[in-house]
Amino acid sequence: MRIEHVAIWTGDLERLKRFYTKYFKCIAGNKYRNESNDFESYFLSFDNSARLEIMQMPSIPDNLNDPKIQYEGIIHIAISVGSKENVVEITEKLRSDEYTIVSEPQTTGDGYFESCVLDSDGNRVEITV
Repeated sequence: MRIEHVAIWTGDLERLKRFYTKYFKCIAGNKYRNESNDFESYFLSFDNSARLEIMQMPSIPDNLNDPKIQYEGIIHIAISVGSKENVVEITEKLRSDEYTIVSEPQTTGDGYFESCVLDSDGNRVEITV
């Protein structure tokens, strides 16, 4: 068994798509649109076949969680970028583009080399080897 995809609601579908395609080289499928409820989505594919679905619908309320405080529930997605050098390089690109760096590249107590950033919607993304 494997997780096939994870979905994220967004208020700006195109902005979130640009974030994941620019920094993590996701390939965006065709935009799906359901006219009856004004729902739109993209499936973003990673090179290992995992997918992220990003979705937008005007009736979905804004997320009230503070992205800098951890709450119960799903707290982050982790994206493996293949090497420590890639973790550092992508983190620095995100920093130079003024994204929030939650934690600097480091080896954690459980042995992962990772950093953590907030995507364009404030969702936590761990960048790992």
